[in-house]
Amino acid sequence: MDFSSIRLITFDCYGTLIDWETGMLAALRPLFARGGKVSDRQLLEHYGEIEAELEAGPYLAYRQVLSQTAQEMGRRLGVKISEDDGRSFANSLTTWQPFPDTVTALQSLARRFRLGIISNIDDDLFAETRKKLEVEFTLIVTAQKVQSYKPALRNFQEALERSGLKRLEILHAGQSLYHDILPANLLGIRNVWVNRPSIRPGAGAAKPAEAQPTLQVSSLAELAEMLKR
Repeated sequence: MDFSSIRLITFDCYGTLIDWETGMLAALRPLFARGGKVSDRQLLEHYGEIEAELEAGPYLAYRQVLSQTAQEMGRRLGVKISEDDGRSFANSLTTWQPFPDTVTALQSLARRFRLGIISNIDDDLFAETRKKLEVEFTLIVTAQKVQSYKPALRNFQEALERSGLKRLEILHAGQSLYHDILPANLLGIRNVWVNRPSIRPGAGAAKPAEAQPTLQVSSLAELAEMLKR
């Protein structure tokens, strides 16, 4: 792949830069332990399906999406999850940490490219996460700003318009085939599938999908090294 035209790299945040699988499981396990043995894989499968269902409906703040997802998971798995439990799960997002390679890779990429974020998140929640990433983002498109959730094309179109760049000057990197690679392909935006190791290979905590990325890597460190060369 020829990267010479790339001026801006946009990133999905949670699952790509932030280890949401570890973070959400740490918050969900104690809640679902009340109902007996529920495996981590079951938790991620239900989370991915229910979150996608809620995001496809009328716009809700992401805090509500997280809270309602946890409560609906409880209903489907036969475990009582209260509204307070749902709010606690939503608030846990501010404690989720970057992957070990994230900050160093972002800092390396920032020496050559503008960096941006296209994330299914509320502004105040991302403000807390942003402190952990230790780089400047010249473009930030949140679900709250556009009142829709990826894989909606609107989120990517907003990024295109605000960037002032041509499609060939943008590279989008994301962990989710469903949320990131599918819509990027539809808009003709070159993309990188950051296919990190997961309990659910190829999907993680996202809804499974099939899509052909422009490029595939297993970590952000691999992408940074490739672009450095």
